[in-house]
Amino acid sequence: MTSAAPALSVLDLVPVRTGQTSAEAIAASLSLAEIADRLGYRRYWFAEHHNMPAVASTTPPVLIAAAASRTERMKLGSGGVMLPNHAPLIVAEQFAALEAIAPGRIDLGLGRAPGSDPVITQLLRTTGTTSDVEQFPRYVQDISLLLSGEGATVRFTSGGEYTVHATPAATSVPDVWLLGSSDYSAQLAASQGLPYVFANHFSGQGLERALDLYRSGYQPSEAHPEPRTFLTVNVVASPSAEEAEARALPQLRMMSRLRLNKPLTALETVEEAIAAGIAEADAATEQVVQAARERWFVGTGESVAAEVRAFAQTHGVNEVMLSPVAGAYDAEPKDSAAGRAQTLELIASAL
Repeated sequence: MTSAAPALSVLDLVPVRTGQTSAEAIAASLSLAEIADRLGYRRYWFAEHHNMPAVASTTPPVLIAAAASRTERMKLGSGGVMLPNHAPLIVAEQFAALEAIAPGRIDLGLGRAPGSDPVITQLLRTTGTTSDVEQFPRYVQDISLLLSGEGATVRFTSGGEYTVHATPAATSVPDVWLLGSSDYSAQLAASQGLPYVFANHFSGQGLERALDLYRSGYQPSEAHPEPRTFLTVNVVASPSAEEAEARALPQLRMMSRLRLNKPLTALETVEEAIAAGIAEADAATEQVVQAARERWFVGTGESVAAEVRAFAQTHGVNEVMLSPVAGAYDAEPKDSAAGRAQTLELIASAL
């Protein structure tokens, strides 16, 4: 259990709202990264999702490089790279290059999910198969070896060896984290002696069991002699509770469309979400929205900060990664993220 205020970090999916271009959405997120850096947030991670109208975070390495040029102190990383979509050597080379750009500031979070629908999953895999998911544990080990100073050794069946390095002369390596929302990921991270993050912002189910499996089964590694973990949570903070609830509605409705397999759209503005909620009211949507809302921290800066502190104490972590899911009003500039920036500012000042 921890009594001190937890460190704060940020998870960004680069949301795209109605009428907003990808360029504007990315500009808004890079501006948000600058704000988080100035406020003292510990790390800033970009997610990987594909072919979603409301998400512009498709290539974490590119976004990390852009954020590195706009920030000075906080760590930057992927939350995460969906490893079945990529060759391990490519991932290792990308993050070795990022580490060279911003030494000591790069996190490589690895996930096992594809991050999209089956069609996109097949397009991302040059083999056209799904077998890469089964290779996930080996690929995680391969990336760690490729990033190390010693490199990885390829052994040929006909005899002979071949050494491979992700970069010619590394002086430091990224921190590798394993991400997931299942028992599998927790147990794999424990067995490989890796830091682990449970995707509480997305799942919210099985958190206690996953943490127990990870901590109780942890096998110390040279780089990480003790288990290391933090948690993610969706948050919206505003000057008033009423505004916070309104700003939460667009993402809550987006979550309901995902859960109910409805057609996806750009993220609604607050006004659009309120109007659509009245016009399209149905029991299934309301049930999903309410279930998700119960797991989110939504309110004033003081109330959300108190929930974050209690959440960290309950689960024995000293860091919480916030996914700021505040929606935008129609009149707010499209190249900035007023609601999300407000969320980060209010929570940081109250904690």
